[in-house]
Amino acid sequence: MRPTWKTSPKRCAKEWGDERVTAPEECIVDIRNVWVSYGEHIVLKDITLCVEENDFLGIIGPNGGGKTTLLKTITGEISPLRGSVRIFGNHPRKEKRHIGYVPQYSHHIEGFPATVFEVARMGRYANKGLLRQFDEDDAEATMQALERVGMARYSDTQISKLSGGQRQRVFIARALVNEPSLLLLDEPNVGIDSTMQREFYSLLHDLNDSLTILFVTHDLSVVSRHVKNIACVNKTLYYHGNKEIKREDLERVYNCPIELIAHGVPHRVLEEH
Repeated sequence: MRPTWKTSPKRCAKEWGDERVTAPEECIVDIRNVWVSYGEHIVLKDITLCVEENDFLGIIGPNGGGKTTLLKTITGEISPLRGSVRIFGNHPRKEKRHIGYVPQYSHHIEGFPATVFEVARMGRYANKGLLRQFDEDDAEATMQALERVGMARYSDTQISKLSGGQRQRVFIARALVNEPSLLLLDEPNVGIDSTMQREFYSLLHDLNDSLTILFVTHDLSVVSRHVKNIACVNKTLYYHGNKEIKREDLERVYNCPIELIAHGVPHRVLEEH
């Protein structure tokens, strides 16, 4: 059953006490005053974020700004130093089955001796555990996920033989095999040419009809055309619950002047730095 989580707007606003965030009625990702560190190095500082059901949130920011760490904190892979993270009202580890995660593209897949079907089926480990045997239910769920991303006809093909865009579709299928309600993608457009990117984003829009999507990228020119809302992360978080990102927010995040296009969406860095 697909989980739902409803939060009272008044209660949420009172507890957050943050004028930058408008508390919605649907809050399936609920991050409050989260700090994350690696040893003595603070990576995320006092992050508060509420993501509504069926949102398509683009998370932008410079390399090393904490975007990947934020996703791993949402999945429960990283525990915060302070603050709380709730997914559908529970600790992230309790909702692991309902979270699909596509990590950054890895070049180590070159020469990897596995088929498209086998790679996609690996996502079932989140539901079964590493030591359990796969069964017919796993096979059916895997083929359904591959169908959903348009890769079922490549099920017997070696993953290393595919293009970058096709591989990303397979990795998304791997994240979909447990029918999650929340999909997290970390730099999914890396290694995909412009033609395949159009098809890739069309797929994400289709998935967004039934999934909430958090999409991490450092490509400012991409997010304006594809996402519903934008958050900026560079240790701290700037988020206004829409595409309206203030110039001063972006300049604080990127530490340089930023040119904005329509609706306040970032386009490109003006000055070399």
